[in-house]
Amino acid sequence: MSCSCCHHEDDDKDEKTACATCADANEETLEGEGDDDDEEDDDEDPSVLKRRIIVAAVLLVAAVIIQRVTNLPLWAQLLIYLPSYVVAGGSVIAEAAESVAHGHPFDEDFLMSIATIGALLIGFVPGGEPQFAEAVFVMLFFQVGELFEGIAEGNSKRSIKELLGIRPDAANVERNGEVAVVDPNSVQVGEVILVKPGEKIPLDGTVIEGTSSLDTRAITGESVPRSVKPDEDAFSGCVNLSGVLRLRVTKAFGESTASKIIDMVKNAGSNKSHSEKFIKRFAKVYTPIVVYLAIAVAILPPLVSGDFGANFAKWLLRALTFLVVSCPCALVLSVPLTFFGGIGSASKHGILVKGSNYLEALAKAQVVVFDKTGTLTKGVFKVTTVHPSRLTEEQLLHLAAHVEHNSTHPIAAALRDAYPSDHDGCTVSDVTEEAGHGVLATVNGHRVAVGNDRLMDEVGATWQGCHTAGGTVVHVAVDGEYAGHIHISDEVKDDSREAIANIKAEGVRRCVMLTGDREATAASVARDLGLDEYHAELLPAGKVDQVERLLGERERNATLAFVGDGINDAPVLARADVGIAMGAMGSDAAIEAADVVLMDDKPSKIAVAIRIARRTIRIARQNIVFAIAVKVAILCLAVVGLAPMWLAVFGDVGVMVLCVLNTMRVLR
Repeated sequence: MSCSCCHHEDDDKDEKTACATCADANEETLEGEGDDDDEEDDDEDPSVLKRRIIVAAVLLVAAVIIQRVTNLPLWAQLLIYLPSYVVAGGSVIAEAAESVAHGHPFDEDFLMSIATIGALLIGFVPGGEPQFAEAVFVMLFFQVGELFEGIAEGNSKRSIKELLGIRPDAANVERNGEVAVVDPNSVQVGEVILVKPGEKIPLDGTVIEGTSSLDTRAITGESVPRSVKPDEDAFSGCVNLSGVLRLRVTKAFGESTASKIIDMVKNAGSNKSHSEKFIKRFAKVYTPIVVYLAIAVAILPPLVSGDFGANFAKWLLRALTFLVVSCPCALVLSVPLTFFGGIGSASKHGILVKGSNYLEALAKAQVVVFDKTGTLTKGVFKVTTVHPSRLTEEQLLHLAAHVEHNSTHPIAAALRDAYPSDHDGCTVSDVTEEAGHGVLATVNGHRVAVGNDRLMDEVGATWQGCHTAGGTVVHVAVDGEYAGHIHISDEVKDDSREAIANIKAEGVRRCVMLTGDREATAASVARDLGLDEYHAELLPAGKVDQVERLLGERERNATLAFVGDGINDAPVLARADVGIAMGAMGSDAAIEAADVVLMDDKPSKIAVAIRIARRTIRIARQNIVFAIAVKVAILCLAVVGLAPMWLAVFGDVGVMVLCVLNTMRVLR
């Protein structure tokens, strides 16, 4: 297992990952495809690597004991150390040879191979001291670092692999009066599938028979089961907990919710953060430079001193130490691993981030802009109060519901829900819809108008204002006489107020709401939630204009995040630095349009996403500063002869292990 960051061919090709961690985040590794056909190399298996380390350590101890109790010649001492060196470093030398053969020698395997082979041979140079044990020790600890790398990668990918397990391999489909177990890819839209208790739902569908509770944790990160009944949607990846369900498939396997999520996670590695790109370019320039500097350290001082033979061994040892400590694997491993861990940590909370660049942008969020309906509110309207003038409340609702019977507007649905009895013998005819005003219809011979104050003016009814704050007022007139009004409101989500408070606690300076609703409604919601500002009665183009203004007002290097439902807010989601989609479960538009998807429709997860992003960036920066500072210090000591080989080992493997351990904190 080795990082290939030092020898990528093209900086601009994002698909070439920054280290083995990100390379493992591709389809084959994440899904585990080909595990039965393609046997992994031994050095990629932590258990095999662990056994190799133990065997090499035992052989090293035996060689040291033999050297101490015998008086063997130098060449014989080399022979007794070679077995432990070959066990510990054989795979490293093979990887280095492969890199050289492909024309990319400057990686950590090459550095370690040259440094340790030089240490094995330096005792044969006039004036040189044997460094057999030190050479094996360096290679042995390098493999210990590789073992830590493998363990860290496994821990970082565990949550991602759990997510990728949400897509079942089989579906129970009803065909020709029988239930057949088939590949979900073969199930067509419109077919009926059977989902038994304990099974995962293989494809998105609508329940046509049965009631049950669904475990949605794999999709939303929430532990509370969700109940479903006939005519409700059930999404692939959820686990059926209780009753047997019959579903009519609404999406093909490749277009299902689980498949969309998996595709998005697999492609997250292609969107690199600025930090990852910097480390990649840094390693590509840094590694050749230190190799040439090591050559200079070995050759130039002896030449300058005028006694090349007497001083060459001393300066060669310093150059070898220089090579050991110069390996950049602590950087090229820990930084991408940190971002990969951050994406995995977010996924455990039902937050899907499309790439580490969006995680980095989210960490810099200074302004968060919200759409109202479906984001801060439930997007489900309901009747809150009824104010009749010359009818009873029931009569007023009865007339309004019948007039709005065929309308698809959410307000009409709220009226029908408030008076669901539509089989009462009433006759409705001559239905006319006035765009932007309301609906007129003849109900049992009476001309009824249901709509806003402009429709009332049009029919000559003297309307009355409503004292209930916020919401929408629907007026009703019968034969030109005012009959009363109905107040309808969109409920604020239970955690919206908490979400705004937590987002501000994370350091976001401005929380802004944009809505097409009336001024009074927007003001009421903004006041209730504690928003910093709001802008009402906006068309989609107006929302884009407001976001442009806010982008211009932000501080340098700060970002703006827009939170919407991912369907009608696509232009603003695209314009913002980070687009966050709400209401995403089952919404193809949300998954496609947004950079971050909240799978449980809870705005409180925005603060969680920002917290994870900032923690990820903080840990990545800690690793960069620590690794560079320690390496520079030991490199300077190595040049002046004050850094023994064991200190060089710490400067490489020790720093890498500490950075990896620090990286693991992002998964908490």
